[in-house]
Order: sequence, then structure tokens, then C-alpha cells
Amino acid sequence: TVIAAGGDGTASAATNGVMLSEAKNVRLGVMGMGNFNDTARCFGNLKFDDIEKARTEEVWPLDCSVNGRHWRYANCYVTVGMLAESCEVFEEPKTRKTLRKGGKKTLFSLFSLLGWWMRNHKKAFMPSFSLMDSSGDEIDKTGVSDYLAVNSLTAAKIMKGGDYYADEKDFLSSTGELGSFWKMVGYMLKAVFKGVPGESSEYDRLTFNVPSKVSIQAEGEYKTLEDVQIIEVRKAKKPLLVLMKAEKK
Repeated sequence: TVIAAGGDGTASAATNGVMLSEAKNVRLGVMGMGNFNDTARCFGNLKFDDIEKARTEEVWPLDCSVNGRHWRYANCYVTVGMLAESCEVFEEPKTRKTLRKGGKKTLFSLFSLLGWWMRNHKKAFMPSFSLMDSSGDEIDKTGVSDYLAVNSLTAAKIMKGGDYYADEKDFLSSTGELGSFWKMVGYMLKAVFKGVPGESSEYDRLTFNVPSKVSIQAEGEYKTLEDVQIIEVRKAKKPLLVLMKAEKK
């Protein structure tokens, strides 16, 4: 049994460690002790006293690869483009200090993101690319600022997704142009009140017209990668055994 006590970055590191290991029957429990704790909330946010009584369930993380090589497993979401790059605002010491104080984290996060967007919205966040999904259709996505693969009940805390993490094949796939203020607001409102706009998919392949510099995020871990040609997202070939809170009788 592996217990991750921390935020989403810690949970992601533990998830990838367990998934990449050759050990069998390893169970992962997540105790949310970070700023957002998306992974912990999906799995019931274990407390120390819950561990002994927790039940074990199979979940199916996303498997994200870059240029044909595995990059990360992700329980909740993978984002590419503007939303991924905007995560740099949460790495600023002042922002992290404020989030640690607790309180209205969602409202503070929205204002922080809005300030970042005002400073950066004129950038071209996503190089021209085409998207091929499990239907085999390839669609030109020139002008799109974001790609999201959502696998959980929440994405970045404020956005509703679905219970795809329990599904062996499907996840929620979404793209959008969020460079416009009103388009971004409309997208966020839909995500908060109705759920992330998108469609179920079993496989997505993003093919960039030329090798490109791309920002990508897997729940809490943000990277800017060079010479990206292809990003692929699918479900992992094997499940992750997760400790979840025992159901109340």
C-alpha cells in the first residue's frame, strides 16, 4: 500500500511510480494536503483513520505520450495550450503562500488566472495542429488555444467532468479557443454549471504541422516541451488500484 500525502503533484508522482513499477497488487491511497487536491477528492479524500477501512477499486488513468514516448499517467486531466501554460501563475511564491492560507481558493484562483490572462492573452498559445480521435476523422484545429482530456468528476477544481476514471476505454475530449475574454468566460461558466463541453473519446492524437514548443500539464505538473510533433492520449492498458473511503452504512 502506497499513501500519497500532499497536493496533485505529489499524487501524480505516486500514480506514475505505481503504474510504472513491476510490482503487483499495489494499492494507492491519496490524502489531500495541497492547494487543490483534485485527485484526492475524486477518490474520497482519505484521512489517516480511513486507510484501514478503505475499499479497493480499479480506476483507469489517462496515458499521455509525446513523440511516441510515454510522458505521464493522469487520473484527472491532461491539458495542452493556454490553460496548461497559465499554471505558471500558481508556481509564483506569493500565489502559493496565499493558497496555503485557505479560504476562498476558487475565487482567488479565478482572479489569479484572470490577471495572468490579461497579461498574456495576445500570445499564440497553440501551434497549428490537427486532431484525430477514435472515429479516425482528422480535423484541422488551427486557431484553437486549448486541448483538454478530462477523466474525473472535477478538472482544476472548478470544472465538472464525469466519472470517466472508472471507465476502461472512454474519456472526455474537448478543444476551444479561449483567447477571447468572453469566450473564456463562457467556457468556464459552462464548465462550472453544466460540465466541461466535449465528447467521449477512446483515443486522441494531436499532430502539429511543424515541430513546436508546447505547454502541457498533467494534474499539477506543468512543462513546456520543445520539438513536439505528436501528442497522444488514451486510457492506460492496466488499471490502478485505488483506496477509496468506505461507503457509509
